[in-house]
Amino acid sequence: MLVLNRYKSIVVEEEPYLLELVRYLHLNPLRAQVVPDLDTLDRYPWTGHSALLGTVPRPWQDTRTVLAQFGPTRRRARQAYRVFLHEGVALKRRPDLQGGGLVRSLGGWDAVRELRRGREAYLGDERILGSSDFVESVRREVAQAAPDPHRSAIALETVRARVCASLGIAPPALVAGGRTARVSRAREGIAYLWVTVLGHAGRPLAAPLGIRPQNVYRAAAHGAAAAATWETILSTC
Repeated sequence: MLVLNRYKSIVVEEEPYLLELVRYLHLNPLRAQVVPDLDTLDRYPWTGHSALLGTVPRPWQDTRTVLAQFGPTRRRARQAYRVFLHEGVALKRRPDLQGGGLVRSLGGWDAVRELRRGREAYLGDERILGSSDFVESVRREVAQAAPDPHRSAIALETVRARVCASLGIAPPALVAGGRTARVSRAREGIAYLWVTVLGHAGRPLAAPLGIRPQNVYRAAAHGAAAAATWETILSTC
């Protein structure tokens, strides 16, 4: 499981760390004396704790995953969660809840590689939180999925030229504002190969494709539907 905040992204082994990490993070404002007591924390708007209790509703926050660990109904779950949080007030800082191993992925494992493509990669470190076996298993998966050096050296111009040629269009058509099916498909293929397969950042790809930065990942996701076709093209580069 991934736990994200503004400063770091943590890959978490759900048992037994998830609930302990939730409690530890949500008590941070109280521990740092940003709020004076737990009652104030219950209404503090800048933490997921208030959303879990329902005192500061945030429809976009997934509260179900955590509350499901505490009870069969929302009401009972919130009561049990509040007790669980109260029991953690006396706990001091927990080094064991601050990450069990630094990961700087070069691609491969989907969850870790996704962090590289988003803003989290620029705001902090990606860490693994879990038992020694769990940490080692994540490290091993990432290492085994390291990108092929040959593929890493493939230039964007090469990818763009090969995909466009396969669809019978010229690369300048991508930036001409066209919305034809072939142009759209070419954008999706290039985005899929460049971002998803080769693991590059998406934002710099916006200008060469003639689309907005926020649409690059959408194009890559659409391109995954024809993954076999695009990867065959990449194998010829």
